[in-house]
Amino acid sequence: MSGAFPNSAARAIDVEAEAAAWLRRRHFSAWNSEQQNALEEWLAQSVAHRVAYVRLEAAWARTERLAALQIASPEQRGVRRRTASIIGAAGALVLMAAIITFAAQFFLNSGMQSYATALGGHRVVRLADGTRIELNTDTSIRARVTANNRTIWLDRGEAYFQVKHDAAHPFTVMASGHRLTDLGTKFLVRRDVAELRVAVLEGSVRVDADGAQKPATLTRGEIAVATANAVSVTRKPEEALASELGWRDGTLIFDHTSLTDAAAEFNRYNRQKIVIAGADVARMTIGGTFRTSNVELFGRVAHDVLGLRVASGEDGIVISR
Repeated sequence: MSGAFPNSAARAIDVEAEAAAWLRRRHFSAWNSEQQNALEEWLAQSVAHRVAYVRLEAAWARTERLAALQIASPEQRGVRRRTASIIGAAGALVLMAAIITFAAQFFLNSGMQSYATALGGHRVVRLADGTRIELNTDTSIRARVTANNRTIWLDRGEAYFQVKHDAAHPFTVMASGHRLTDLGTKFLVRRDVAELRVAVLEGSVRVDADGAQKPATLTRGEIAVATANAVSVTRKPEEALASELGWRDGTLIFDHTSLTDAAAEFNRYNRQKIVIAGADVARMTIGGTFRTSNVELFGRVAHDVLGLRVASGEDGIVISR
């Protein structure tokens, strides 16, 4: 990552310098249609060119308006010369801002690594501290592991953590406005749109929220469902928790699961979607073990076992009465 920073910063600085040069030529030299065409061609080359030029042009417009508001004085004859210096200074300021921005991003991201999976993907990440993280389908995390800091950001999806415990250097996971702190743990974290789900299989995890909610400490077998306003904790048998980790072997395990929930789980892994039509059908339950990718088998079970209609299309299947 550190090797990429100087090249990125250099490219940004070059673009800003070119934009400033175009603006100087346009306002302080003879300008013709050929030059205008060349400018438009340069602007069309990339969004970065257009952004840099518009930003500098806005700075130029502000200096022009300020000059127009000045009271006439003997020094006013030098306004254009001073304005030329101002735009040069503005260009320099923009270049400095670009350098500062890139530097800030570089130092903030120093030691940061990103890992992700595609739809239906599964990936094992081993961190330098010995921690093992398994990423489920369509999951994205960022990790910063240094001598004094071990922090993971779960940006989307689901991950199973087997943490190398170190009391002197807590391991934390940031997700959906909540901080999860390892207390010697194996735990599962799933981030959905409206809630965060944490299941502890070994050890304990402290769940802290950004708001006024009290921290909750989960122990083995406990599951927390956290929303923006509340955290609820329940306990499940170990077999039930093990079923939630079936995806590690590429399977989905259902036990009296409603068809709508089962379909939602399949849809997390496949582009071919399952649609459940009708409230009465949605409430029906299903059990069994399925491969995460075997949408067709799920349809056959719905038809052969539950007696439902299954209509296949290009984008998926519709299950109805």
